[in-house]
Amino acid sequence: MVHFSTVSLLKPFFMQLKTAVYNIAWMRDLFEKDGSPITTGKQEIRSKQLAEIIEALNPDFLGIVEGPDTLVNGSRTATRQLEFWVSHFLPSHSFKAIHGFPSAGQQELCAIYKPDKIQVLFTPETKTGKRFDEPFLMDTTNRMIKEQYQHYRPPLELSLLTPDGVFLSRLILAHTKSKGIFDKVDYARYEQLSVRDRLRLFGECMHIRERCDSYLSKDQEVIVMGDINDGFELDFYENKFSKSAVEILLGDLWKPEWILKTALPRPKLTANGYTPYSGKFKDRITGDQFNILIDHILISQKIKLIEGKVWNPYLEKSDAIIQSVKHNLIAASDHFPVGATLEFTLS
Repeated sequence: MVHFSTVSLLKPFFMQLKTAVYNIAWMRDLFEKDGSPITTGKQEIRSKQLAEIIEALNPDFLGIVEGPDTLVNGSRTATRQLEFWVSHFLPSHSFKAIHGFPSAGQQELCAIYKPDKIQVLFTPETKTGKRFDEPFLMDTTNRMIKEQYQHYRPPLELSLLTPDGVFLSRLILAHTKSKGIFDKVDYARYEQLSVRDRLRLFGECMHIRERCDSYLSKDQEVIVMGDINDGFELDFYENKFSKSAVEILLGDLWKPEWILKTALPRPKLTANGYTPYSGKFKDRITGDQFNILIDHILISQKIKLIEGKVWNPYLEKSDAIIQSVKHNLIAASDHFPVGATLEFTLS
């Protein structure tokens, strides 16, 4: 059980945090087998590019998707590898790192943060059947039949506090089920796998949303960020099921006070896909590249959004900081980071 401090002030106290989320794309490849960062060749170049991006972002908290691996035996963890990496490539910063339950495979969810600005604690649900690293039941088809699902990468459940222990918000970092199908299949099998993957994606986001409701029922603020692998009414299947994974995370219109806000504007359809966009995918049928917004930061309503944007150098042409790392943003990952400056009211 984690106990948080409270504050009693004559006037409200406002605190701003610069947050960001970044799918770094196989960051594990930047480390030796012993967990130390690779300091030669192409991997060193990529690490330096990423370091310059993080320097430009200057986040108080950075959620990392596809971070370095954590082994179940604890001999190698995302936390230790990230802190080694930061000390080598960002020596002027004192970032601390944190990770949660190890995934079943590779590419962990983890984060770095400035300990002089915030405390970050790993505070997972501990009740059996509700933990993010255990199987769960969810009715994804509205047939009053629950099916069993499991997060391939258990979402990272954190608590954000001020340096002196005042609670700010819960935060869930997620990398939900990819909709991509990479096997050689005929169209009938492609349809079957597409429906299966979409329902699993819905199930994972329904599970995360249940946790958000639990936090909100206790008057705790909530941030959800990560690579959700979905957007807003982006394709045939979202219209077929009359919902998208992101809209599941946003919440229920019948509980408007619990709806999460997005840090980004609703994307608009263009000839090349959607804008703003944080990544691209290749259409399996046409072979065309399609712009997509699948990386998100969602916040509860009492958290004030000061600014939010995709660090996309093709779109943010007037932003001098983004343009200063344009080449690195294009070369270092197949995703662009999403940043959001948030303001918390403590009273």
